[in-house]
Order: sequence, then structure tokens, then C-alpha cells
Amino acid sequence: MNLPRRPRRLRSTAALRDLVREHSLEPNDFILPLFVSEKVDAPVPVLSMPGVCQWPLEAMVEEAAAAHAQGIASVLLFGIPEHKDEQATQAYAEDGIVQRAVRALKARCPGLVVITDVCLCEFMSHGHCGVARFEDGRAHVHNDASVELLVKAAISHAAAGADIVAPSDMMDGRIGAIRRGLDAAGFTDTVVMSYAAKFASAFYGPFRDAAESAPKAGDRRSYQMDSANALEALREVALDVEEGADIVMVKPGMPCLDILWRVKERFALPTAVYNVSGEYAMVKAAAARGWIDERATVLEQMLAFKRAGADLIITYWAREILGWLRA
Repeated sequence: MNLPRRPRRLRSTAALRDLVREHSLEPNDFILPLFVSEKVDAPVPVLSMPGVCQWPLEAMVEEAAAAHAQGIASVLLFGIPEHKDEQATQAYAEDGIVQRAVRALKARCPGLVVITDVCLCEFMSHGHCGVARFEDGRAHVHNDASVELLVKAAISHAAAGADIVAPSDMMDGRIGAIRRGLDAAGFTDTVVMSYAAKFASAFYGPFRDAAESAPKAGDRRSYQMDSANALEALREVALDVEEGADIVMVKPGMPCLDILWRVKERFALPTAVYNVSGEYAMVKAAAARGWIDERATVLEQMLAFKRAGADLIITYWAREILGWLRA
């Protein structure tokens, strides 16, 4: 055949494929989530997330230090308190589990970027992401009262030394309120990474095991987004950008590659994606049965995130990925 263009020419050898590769994975792309708990005195495996643990404070610091030595640049902290109440008081307590964890991490690994999840669900006795009342089996979450507590939590994390605070609650107006609160408290350099387009998703189930944050009644669909809506996601991101978000996030990951692409193209801000617990658990389960190659599948997923526009990828595979990239 007389073909002026033969795309296969550039695929014929590994060296040529490497030469023209459009996207690559780098250690700084990955953020490692860690669950630190006041309720355990030894690492407790999360059964629905093989390889993931709830960590006591000192063991979490050791795990983070080992990850940092391996090349992980940043971690995302989730705290599990001993006591919960209806005002989430441990979320913003000076000696709360997250606050103590941040101080311990910054003392041990000053160069590690410490990100804190700013939400109330792990600290609320009812498991919702804000101040709630219950009626006819439904949770009615009070937006503005919840935002007041989120601001207190974010300021307490910054005071403990967090480099980045990451509000994940999806309350209206919380980014602007947190930015104003941080600035007024003197934390003008603290970065805000917003869970800007966070969809209500069936893929969060294993996370709720790990964080002990499942709602006691009702669901989160009155504040997390409807997965059918793309234009609404762009409106949500636009509001958070206007309110002062430095980094925006799309969650979950694989089901929302179209959203990720649109967000990056429209706003051109540093953009994160969360490769969530259900995505992780599915691959782990299939790989354990020999149905798929875990390494190849995970690396393909990570490249899909990069191709769709992600600058940062939050993933439970972060340490394994660094090992695979160097093998």
C-alpha cells in the first residue's frame, strides 16, 4: 500500500515508544492517604482495602517517613478520634488526633508536604459531614453552621503546621470562609486544596470502613454531587476558584475522567484527582484472583489520570507505584 502516514512506525520499538510518549508518571505526581487513629495501638488492616491500615500515631509517622524516604513528596491525613459528638469537637481540638499527627510529621519529616482532610464526618457521632438534624429517616445538614466548624478545623490544622488544608465536605461557601479565616489568623501561606467536584458515589464504601465515617442514617446526596451532572461540576469548581481555592480536585477518579478533563481545560489550575477506595478495592480483588495484572492495570489507570489533566493523584498505591517505576 502507498501510505504517506504509517503511525505504527513510531511504535515499532520500545525506544521509539519512549521517545514519543506524551505523558509519564513521576514521584511528585502522587499523594499517599494515611489513616491515623486514637483507637488502635498497632496497625489494623482494613479488610476491604488490602494493604491499607489504620495507624496509631507513632506507627503512622514511621510509615510516612519511610514513604518520604522512598520519594513520596506528600501525604493526606484522615483522623479517627476516640470520641465523637454532634459538634465534631475533636475535629478542631488543639490536641485532636489530626493536629497531633501534623505536629509529629513536621517534626520528623520537615520537607514532607502534609495535607489534611478538612471534614467533620469522622468526628460526628452521626457520621455526616456537617451539623445535622434527623427527620423521617433523613439527615438535614445545616450548611452555614457546618461551615463555621470547618473553618475552625482548618485553622487548627494550619496552626499545627499543615501545608495544605483540603475541605472535602461540599458545603456551599466553605472555601471562601476557610480562606478568610486562615488569612485572619495569620496563615496566609496555607494552601487550600478544594474537593471542588465531589460526587456522591458507590465507590466510597471501603473508605468508610477505613475512616469509620459511614452515616448512621440517611445519605450524603443532599450535599455531594449527583453523578449525572457535568455542567454543575464546572459551576462548583468555578465557585471554589472565585472563593480562593489554590488547587481543585475531582472525586472519584476513573468514573469522572470527563470531568477531570473539562476542569483542567477550563480553569488551568493545579488539578488533583482522587483514585478512591472502591477503585482500589476492585483492582485488588480482581488481581488476587489472577484475573488481571495489578501492576499493569494500576499504571494504565494512573496514565489515564495524567492524560485527562491531573497534576496530582491521590492513591493508596502511591508507594507501590514508585517501586514499579524504578524496577
